[in-house]
Amino acid sequence: MITRGEHGISRKQFSPNAIKVLYRLKDGGYDAYLVGGCIRDILLGQQPKDFDVVTNATPDQVKKLFRNCRLIGRRFRLAHIVFGREIIEVATMRGHHEAPEDKNQISQSSDQGQLLRDNVFGSIEEDAERRDFSINALYYSINDFSIHDYANGLAAIKAKQIELIGDPETRYREDPVRMLRAVRFATKLDMSIAPKSEKPIAELASLLDNIPPARLFEEVLKLFLNGKAEANFLMLRKYGLFKALFPELDQILDQNPNGLEHMLVQQMFQNTDKRIIADKKVTPAFIFAALLWFPLLKHTKQIQEREQVLEYDAFAQAMNKVLSESAQHIAVPKRFTLGARDIWHIQHRLDKRAGQRAYRLTQQPRFKAAYDFLLLRVSAGETLHTELAQWWTQYLGQDINGQKDMVKNLGHQGGPKPRKRPRRRAPKKPTEQ
Repeated sequence: MITRGEHGISRKQFSPNAIKVLYRLKDGGYDAYLVGGCIRDILLGQQPKDFDVVTNATPDQVKKLFRNCRLIGRRFRLAHIVFGREIIEVATMRGHHEAPEDKNQISQSSDQGQLLRDNVFGSIEEDAERRDFSINALYYSINDFSIHDYANGLAAIKAKQIELIGDPETRYREDPVRMLRAVRFATKLDMSIAPKSEKPIAELASLLDNIPPARLFEEVLKLFLNGKAEANFLMLRKYGLFKALFPELDQILDQNPNGLEHMLVQQMFQNTDKRIIADKKVTPAFIFAALLWFPLLKHTKQIQEREQVLEYDAFAQAMNKVLSESAQHIAVPKRFTLGARDIWHIQHRLDKRAGQRAYRLTQQPRFKAAYDFLLLRVSAGETLHTELAQWWTQYLGQDINGQKDMVKNLGHQGGPKPRKRPRRRAPKKPTEQ
């Protein structure tokens, strides 16, 4: 136990709403602690984004205390206390899932050791043992403002190591997503994964195939939209985890490790990180368009050769196939797959610029993203499209008259030839009788 005078953390550094929740639980006769990331981040000098509370009150007991509470989750029930846009997550202290079952103690595991349902409640000591990493097993008590460190989390923070609590292989089997979390925390906190926790990852990476695709989509967003996308990509590749998320792209990257494909993906992640750090908008549609681009080209070529169809028709078929296969691993919502389709479709229309085509194309909702995608392809090494990218860059910088002149200078490039008007014949004169 680290006293208030030893750790230097003040209640002012926490969310006022989180403090309200702690005091309400305390006044209700329950134990309550702030736990995990918020304690860790403050000790590391970072600003916490979320404030999670753990208590010995059951979810139903929490709901009785808070009118602004909603219960969520099946695998482990949680209480969300809603304060406008801020949500304080309250979890009941977890016990070991081998505990005897009763009506409030439900645990179920798969044949691979993965926990499917885990509504087993316990003491704070058991809860600490059930946490994933030692840096997340730090508890702040509202009673005496002390920090309880049950798994040498402070030592791990000092050593800058991500270390699993318990046997790594068992813990990864319980929840394979912990392997993705280990990578994310390592890059986010500028730490390394402890050797013992690192060792089984490559061997167990295939367990991610058992995770619901919807959950993996949420994890992918956390990995690639946190400002550390490039570092996460490289580490996922290092441990063989990227293969479980994007198997076909992973195979393509293995076949040409330093080629155009790797350049484009890595450059996309670099650009994504820069935009997020600059607080600019990033859409998952663009990220998935880039990650599935080379599998799309591969399938287009195969369909064209096999079915002897036009490239555009093969391209349309390949889009359906790639998105369908990808959905078996990651369930990307339709609004993002539609965005990726638009970005891909526009790639085939960017060289069609004659007449009103260039102007009409710029009015498409996804045009800017598609233009950025063209620039990404060129910067990664697709020199064949350098001139086209330069033309569009110049076109977008012109006023309306300048744009018209640029299109006129193209002649009829990229557009249909003008149709010849049929010559009008003079009406026949009536013949004299």
